[in-house]
Parts: sequence; structure tokens; C-alpha cells
Amino acid sequence: MNQIAYAFLLSFLAGFSTLLGMIPILRKSKKKEIMISSSLAFASGVMICVSLTDLIPESYQFIQNTYRSFPALLFLLIFFSIGVLFSNFLDKFLKKNSSLKTKDFKLYRVGIISMLAIIAHNLPEGIATFLSASNNTKLGLVLTIAIALHNIPEGISIAIPIFYSTNSRKKAFFYTLLSGLSEPLGALLAFLFLSPFITPLMMGFLLAIIAGIMIHISIYELFPESWSYHFPKRTFLFFLLGIFFMYLSHVLL
Repeated sequence: MNQIAYAFLLSFLAGFSTLLGMIPILRKSKKKEIMISSSLAFASGVMICVSLTDLIPESYQFIQNTYRSFPALLFLLIFFSIGVLFSNFLDKFLKKNSSLKTKDFKLYRVGIISMLAIIAHNLPEGIATFLSASNNTKLGLVLTIAIALHNIPEGISIAIPIFYSTNSRKKAFFYTLLSGLSEPLGALLAFLFLSPFITPLMMGFLLAIIAGIMIHISIYELFPESWSYHFPKRTFLFFLLGIFFMYLSHVLL
């Protein structure tokens, strides 16, 4: 297998690991509220940890290649804020354009916004996986494992709310698959068009925007929705487990 084919294979594996987030809905739980609350809290912890320990530091390092410390921090905050504002815009747009019943809409909205955020997140991840694996086989494999580990709870943040708001495993599968496909799509774009034009500064701005989107979703969508089921101890427990899970994956990899 040549290096390019190997890089594409790894990007597919990383992306399709998102589908493992479907596992909790393969068998419909009798304790629906507990399942939703626990899953959303866990996904919230994962997304916050990914943003704080991965996306934001990487963004700052990329921007610092072009600008000094203070301007780099300023640009980071500006593009982070753009991500928060964009996520908020999506939230309001979905509120105005939903045909679901009120009781189902909040969950559905969480799933759709999570899907859009993860697509935005997976595209540059696919680019990074492809470029890394194309140049360094071992680095590409380690990066793929790390991405796969945090793609699983991200898949949960889509599959659980979509399934329980629409009662359709097909829709949950479709939306989760769509987010997973964005990873190899990023690899394909890198191969065909982007690799000569991707600059560290561009990647820094993009990662800051994605961090803003993901933290907004975690704080204003996933965690509050989990809390609304009135299992405060369980919500905090699974939120902390999500953070610990991601932190452990960083330490091990």
C-alpha cells in the first residue's frame, strides 16, 4: 500500500469511528431520560476538554508562527468569538425553521447543531490526518487513534438526541454518518486542492472558530439539556467522566 492510499485509509477509519456513537441506541433503553442525560453530559465534557486542551492551544501555536504573543492571543479571541456567534446563529435559525413538537425540538436542535459543529471540526482533522500520514506513517497512526477516541463521544452527541427526538434509527445513523464522512472529505480536499494553500495562520483561525462553536454547544446546549432531566449528580459525574476520558487519551497518546 502506497503512502497516499494509507493516508486515505486512516482518514476513513478516523471518520467512521463516529458511527460507534450509535451503540447506545442499538437497543432502546427503558430508562430513556437517564440515557439522554448521561450521554449529553459525557459529550459536553469531551467537547470542552477537546477545545481547551487541543483546539485552543493548537490554534494559538499556529497563529504565533505569524504574530507575536499579544496579537496572536487577540486573533485567537476574535476568531473564537466568531465561532460562538456562528453557533448562536445556527441555534436561532433552527428555532425558526423547525416543524417538530416543542418537547422534541430541543433534543433535535442539540443533535443538528452538534452534527454541524463536528463536521466543521472533522474537516480540518481529515486534512491534518492526511498530511501527517502522507509524510510519517507512525505519526499518522497515532493521530488517527487519538481522533477516533474523541469521535466516538462526538457521535453520541448526534445519535442520542436525533434518535430520541425523531424515534428513527435511520435518521440517527444518517446524521452520524454525515459527520463521519467529513473526515475523509477533508483528506480528499487536501489531496486535490488545499495542501499547497493551507497556511499555519489559516489553520489557527479555523481551529479557534471550531473551539468557539464546540464550547458554545457544550455550555449552552449539551450540558443544559442534560441538566433539564433532573439528574444533577449523574450529569456532573458523566460530565467529569467525559473530561477525564479525553484527558486520559491525550496522556496515553
